[in-house]
Amino acid sequence: MTSPVDSLSKSLALALLLGGLASCASYNVRTAHAQQDFRAGDFAGAIAEFSKTKVTGSEFLSGAEAGVAAMTAGDWDGAVQHLTRAADAARDIEDTALLDPGSVGEELISWVLNDTFSSYYGEGYERACLHACLGLAYLGQGNVEGLLVEVRRANKLLAAEESLYDTSYQAGGLAHFLSAVGYELLGEPDNAYIDYRALEAKDVGGALVGKSLLRIADQLHRTEDLPAWRARWGEPPTYPEGACPIILIGGVGMGPHKEEFRLEIPTGKGLLVWAVPTFVHETPYVTGLRLRAGDVVVDSVVLEDVGSVAEQNLDDRIAYLAAKSAVRAVMKKELARELGREHEAIGWIAGTLFALATERADLRAWSTLPSQWHAARAYVAPGEVEITLDARGGEHLSLGRYALEPGETVFVLARTIGTRLHAHVLGGELLPDPNALPEFSGEGYDQPTLPE
Repeated sequence: MTSPVDSLSKSLALALLLGGLASCASYNVRTAHAQQDFRAGDFAGAIAEFSKTKVTGSEFLSGAEAGVAAMTAGDWDGAVQHLTRAADAARDIEDTALLDPGSVGEELISWVLNDTFSSYYGEGYERACLHACLGLAYLGQGNVEGLLVEVRRANKLLAAEESLYDTSYQAGGLAHFLSAVGYELLGEPDNAYIDYRALEAKDVGGALVGKSLLRIADQLHRTEDLPAWRARWGEPPTYPEGACPIILIGGVGMGPHKEEFRLEIPTGKGLLVWAVPTFVHETPYVTGLRLRAGDVVVDSVVLEDVGSVAEQNLDDRIAYLAAKSAVRAVMKKELARELGREHEAIGWIAGTLFALATERADLRAWSTLPSQWHAARAYVAPGEVEITLDARGGEHLSLGRYALEPGETVFVLARTIGTRLHAHVLGGELLPDPNALPEFSGEGYDQPTLPE
């Protein structure tokens, strides 16, 4: 027969064990070193840390975080590899969500202890972002077909998430813009037009989208659409013969991170502990990007406000998360009461400590996403052109002088982190800098003779 002392010992041991597990460091703490490397521009260090699933606790987050770090460094092959790993981790959840958005289940342990004990496959908006980022990485590789496959999936996942919460997010701007660009590269302006119209319907992209609609409607002789576009955006733009588009796509700032909002309510019969996540936004340093290509200057426009979408998505789920926490709070209070009945004060204390230790908000979130995605497009005459990029409120970069063939498309893929600016040019022929000093080789230099 088990004695009361043995029973109490087992209860205390279980409470302490589970409490110890639950009090493990939060996601923000576990990944602090990797995030510090990322912000400092040490992308190799960030990739190495984020790649360890023991650091992130999630195969999805491990691949997603490392993938963005690789993409910011201009390592397109590495970005595809890591982002694909994240996509593979969430594949079953995505397939289920596409078939029936409301049927994605949860692990029972999240109802007993807290949400951090369940596996993390990304929030719905994060999974849509993942495929848009993977499309951007494929663009870095020059793989337009791969880009289009990923952005189509991103748009389907976003539609499923909107269907689940019966809402409409101002999201998908990056995916639609990449899709439109991809179709234009393949010489399919009619399909590109569909994506530009989707952006216009979401009221994102401003004049960048408006001028694209004017340009393609004029090209396709969409006489039924042109009056409306002219009324809003003016006459179709004219470009020099053989004009070369220079397309800027940039992530600006750091997205919000999650912190815990917590209530501990003493009652006459025990302690109710309630905890939910909330997003905290960083103060923006950079407000946008300015691309200069020769005499042409264009400012970026917002394609997608990742921070706002993340917060809206959490708002759609917060009532459910709060209800789960309330159910757990009642269960844990009753556990403390039961232990108090069986083992008096020490049992009640054990149950209360268990409630305090195990009720935690889930702070896991994709931390390396930008706050916003921006884009711009400049048209220049073929020939030689100097390209520079400014982060408004941050750094200035001279990206070099390029020789462009008639009709050639050049991409500038950029990211701001704090005031720092990272950018990579795809396309064109980089010309030698005439002002660069020649490297010293030592040839022809007479070494002095030293005395013996």
